[in-house]
Amino acid sequence: MRAIQFARYGGPEVLEEVEVPDPVVGPGQVLVDVEAAGVNFADVRQISGDYSAPDALPFIPGGEVIGHTSDGRRVMGFTANGYADKAVLDQARMVVVPPSMRAGEALALLVQGLTAWHLLRSSARLQPGESVVVNSAAGGVGSLAVQLAKVFGAGRVVATASTMDKRSVALDLGADAAVDGEADGYAERVIEANRGMPVDVVLDAVGGQVFDAALTALAPFGRLISYGSSSGRPPEPVDPGRLAPGNVGVAAFWLKPLLAARGLEPAVMNELLELTSGGRIRPQAGGEYPLSQARQALTDLAERRTTGKVVLKI
Repeated sequence: MRAIQFARYGGPEVLEEVEVPDPVVGPGQVLVDVEAAGVNFADVRQISGDYSAPDALPFIPGGEVIGHTSDGRRVMGFTANGYADKAVLDQARMVVVPPSMRAGEALALLVQGLTAWHLLRSSARLQPGESVVVNSAAGGVGSLAVQLAKVFGAGRVVATASTMDKRSVALDLGADAAVDGEADGYAERVIEANRGMPVDVVLDAVGGQVFDAALTALAPFGRLISYGSSSGRPPEPVDPGRLAPGNVGVAAFWLKPLLAARGLEPAVMNELLELTSGGRIRPQAGGEYPLSQARQALTDLAERRTTGKVVLKI
């Protein structure tokens, strides 16, 4: 089969198109003919050797695919080696996808959709009427978090993003207001966008000074949920004494250990698929690249030239 692999660590330039044997199917697994593979920041970090390094090289990256089984089902799920013509899925970690749903829309519901759902439901425990700030609101997780916050009954959703175009995307997806996400003046802007009131929930994947500024924007009993540090600077340690005056909380979320403990959670996935099929949320399908252009896809993603879910079409 045709696949993309890397034999040394580095940037996207280490990726090579190769011919390799078909994967071997084990107990409880199925072989799928891959329609599209999702491209994630985790792939960039894995190729660099900074994240979830494989046991041995060469290695085929790609953690999620959508494709077809031999009995005609269109399914998607998590895999170990997705940048290829064929991939193996665990039957317990895959879901059936409606034939009318675009590959990019469906794949956006895996890593990004599950993350957005759990940020709001499991970590922030959003209550009806509460205000929510979504940082990086035009990204894969952020764009879904904006929409799910509205579906889950948020009173006011404020989006932050780095450009006017990205803020327009967030407003089109249902955000009540959109402001610049830079750290300088952050708290003042989001509070003004929330009609002069501190906010109940902030979802942050930027880290660094933005995280610190967001903490000052919280209302009493507010929650700041960190799920990344795209600025390259993780949040500084937080002194609990700083949290006590406002009774505010800080938490972090990472999808990987949750999946290891609970699996794909079909009920959550089916909820996301139903919300998409019913038009209540619109996963943002981003760039589509042929498999042979995997280098370019990861370069564009790493340099933040993309919006929405990036996929490799097989």
